[in-house]
Amino acid sequence: MAVTGGYQLQRGDKRLILAYIFIALAHLAVGILLGFMQGMQHAGIDLYKYTFLAHYYQGLSIHGVYNALVFTTFFIAGFLHFAMTYSLKRPMHSTKLSWFTFWLMTAGLIMVDWALLTNRASVLYTSYAPLQAHPAYYIGLVLVVVGTLLLLANCLLTYLGWRRDHPGQKTPLPAFGVLATLIMWGMASVGIAVQFIFLLIPWSLGLTDGVDPLVSRTLFWFTGHPLVYFWLLPVYISWYFMLPKQAGGKLFSEPLARLAFLLFIPLSLPVGFHHQFLDPGVSTGYKAVHAFITFGVFMPSMLTAFTVLASIESGGRARGGKGRLAWIKSLPWNDPSFTAQVLAMLLFALGGISGLVNASFTVNLVVHNTMFVPGHFHLTVGTATAMTFMAVAYWLVPYLAKRKLWGRRVALVQSALWFVGMAIMSRGMSWAGLMGVPRRTALGSAPYVLPEWLTAFNWMAVGGAVLTISGLLFFVVLIMTVLRGQRAEDIEVPLAEPLQEETIPWYLDRFRPWVIGAAVLVLMAYGPAIAQLVSISNPASPGFMPY
Repeated sequence: MAVTGGYQLQRGDKRLILAYIFIALAHLAVGILLGFMQGMQHAGIDLYKYTFLAHYYQGLSIHGVYNALVFTTFFIAGFLHFAMTYSLKRPMHSTKLSWFTFWLMTAGLIMVDWALLTNRASVLYTSYAPLQAHPAYYIGLVLVVVGTLLLLANCLLTYLGWRRDHPGQKTPLPAFGVLATLIMWGMASVGIAVQFIFLLIPWSLGLTDGVDPLVSRTLFWFTGHPLVYFWLLPVYISWYFMLPKQAGGKLFSEPLARLAFLLFIPLSLPVGFHHQFLDPGVSTGYKAVHAFITFGVFMPSMLTAFTVLASIESGGRARGGKGRLAWIKSLPWNDPSFTAQVLAMLLFALGGISGLVNASFTVNLVVHNTMFVPGHFHLTVGTATAMTFMAVAYWLVPYLAKRKLWGRRVALVQSALWFVGMAIMSRGMSWAGLMGVPRRTALGSAPYVLPEWLTAFNWMAVGGAVLTISGLLFFVVLIMTVLRGQRAEDIEVPLAEPLQEETIPWYLDRFRPWVIGAAVLVLMAYGPAIAQLVSISNPASPGFMPY
């Protein structure tokens, strides 16, 4: 990696970011292992009997929560803290608040860990009522979410301080992406906060006799789909504002980049009903509105595809590449961080296409609640998010540890194996879903498995095995980097500059109009529907712990 001068984070900031990343990756390791066990179980090989886990559904719950919630949230917290402070060239507004946020989230995570590992929260990733978990599980997750909101508050205070010291200047792009991410998430978290604090926690404590599953489910999906963009927008921070530098080029268009981030604030929120196409109690009209907006959120994704690919092309041509496609050969394919992100983009394109299937009411009827859905899910959070975060770790951990990356060739192999393993596994899942194979099911012990399903199950098992090998190599590279990597005092942080200086309209450097627009859209798309559901609510369902 090249050496460059630049802003140096304070020692406390580095320790805090490393702590977030350590917790994230520790839980990812457990999640990957359990994913491998699920794939083997589908192929008829039961590895759960060799562990302390009580059953398949406990392992499935841990896998989903650790990979989709814990790994992502803690890595994002560390990465956004880094991007905010490094790009603004100033520490967070409050160091005490930063550490309080970390310890609050960690305390909540310990409660979640205890509940999951003792089989007191085998309610799967979605926590659907009337499946009931121990109160510690719900309270712990609330503390984690509160921590992300405290991070938002600290970032906003830091930004306001920067704005006072730099009147009239444009917000640096990484910090702009951080604020867009956290503002969107702050609004999205309202649904799950209401669900947990007012419905699930009192219900699990025995303070209320029952719960209305439909109201609870609707509040979950108010947050559940925007959560996808809480995962993806930090990925876009890397793709837009860091990857072009790694490619040797510059950001193709700063206005398009800002517009894409801002569009995600209003468009990613009112889309939850497309997860409830088969639910009763929600009118067809509101489902149609959410389906329409779900297709609308595809627009900033297409802006991202165009802008990021054009930025990468600028890097290839800056390296001497010629012709319509020959510039691709000039890209730094020997850089595992660059290569991993490009491979993640390729599979993410398939994830976006399968997402359009899920969002379409008529086509969704074919794949709803089948293995097709986790096939899509693993192409988004399992590839675009996880693989990009691995790529970021390949330069961020060396930067924080002041050591050069160990085993670059091993890291390249790891990236290629993750790509291949995920392609195989998601293909098996999608194939199984099209044949009607249900999701959230211990298929290896199900009595109704059809012979024609078995080949798809084997694809899932093989893909899971390849992913597990890739995950092992990833941890070997990072551990050896920290322990044996060559000392380097100033590792490069890849921050891309715009291809050309452009005048930025005020509305592309301010968040208020986009937040107001998002609030209006949410009230229109959710307000009457939720009011109707609450008016006919029948909170009579007791809690169930079937396994």
